[in-house]
Amino acid sequence: MNEPNINLDMPDVARSDSASHATTLDWVGMSAIALPLRLLVRGFATYQDNEPKQEIQQVASKVQCYVNLNQAHVKGIHMSRLYLLLSEFAAHQTFAPAALTHFASEMLASHADISDQVRIVFNFDLMLQRPALKSQYAGWKAYPCQVEIRLQDQQVKILSDVRIDYSSTCPCSAALARQLVQQEFSKDFADQKTLTRSQVEQWLNSSKGSFATPHSQRSEAYVQIQHDHNAAQFDFVPLIDQMEAVLGTPVQTAVKRADEQAFAQMNGHNLMFCEDAARRLHHQLQKFAAIDFRLKVAHFESLHAHDAVSMASKGIPN
Repeated sequence: MNEPNINLDMPDVARSDSASHATTLDWVGMSAIALPLRLLVRGFATYQDNEPKQEIQQVASKVQCYVNLNQAHVKGIHMSRLYLLLSEFAAHQTFAPAALTHFASEMLASHADISDQVRIVFNFDLMLQRPALKSQYAGWKAYPCQVEIRLQDQQVKILSDVRIDYSSTCPCSAALARQLVQQEFSKDFADQKTLTRSQVEQWLNSSKGSFATPHSQRSEAYVQIQHDHNAAQFDFVPLIDQMEAVLGTPVQTAVKRADEQAFAQMNGHNLMFCEDAARRLHHQLQKFAAIDFRLKVAHFESLHAHDAVSMASKGIPN
């Protein structure tokens, strides 16, 4: 990038001075850069869509941007070059793997005399509209996403992360609760040899019907996948849809009583340990595409003062 002529007569300490200690640096750059991105979204962005489509969604991101410093005597990099390249990219490019690959090469070229590696990390929320379970209402959910690109040894690696919230009900707790309900039922009708349907229904619909309830909690699933760096888009929406479908109880937005009742039913039919959730996701991701991935689920326990966690991977270690 050519610097404006106005800078020609000004001192440039990064070039003129030498480092106080001759040491190379792994990464030098900036973090928490505010940047709007034009993200190409494929899938159902709103619940009214009748078929998958592509659309541009502008997202507000925070960016980390680094190059290495492989010349021990050089005092510093030119951060303004990186910032201006980022601004130009955001203004004119759609956020996609192929565009990012080209952009990383431009960043490296801007510091080719002192750097041979690039690392850029984008964090943003993807906004998707979700319908209520029973009522006619809908609401928006924010899905935290991260995209990281690294250019090292002339090789490009692009990883994307997404997180979703869901509800998990403990199978062990459900079994213990059912036992207590059964015991209370037996105690209340110990002296009766026969019962009418009305008596049973009345008992079940009273507070005795919930004499004991299983514990459930908000939970989080994290998935990271590795992308083809020549791909034309990120498939965030299809991935999120598949994650929520296989877990079965995603957290809701707009909720009326009918929706809350439906959610209670879904949880009752969807008991799972964190191991179950991780295995479901692993099985589904194996079918998603020819991709490498890693995943982590965390159940933020309402019984324990700690969390229950499971992890799995394919091709992305540690």
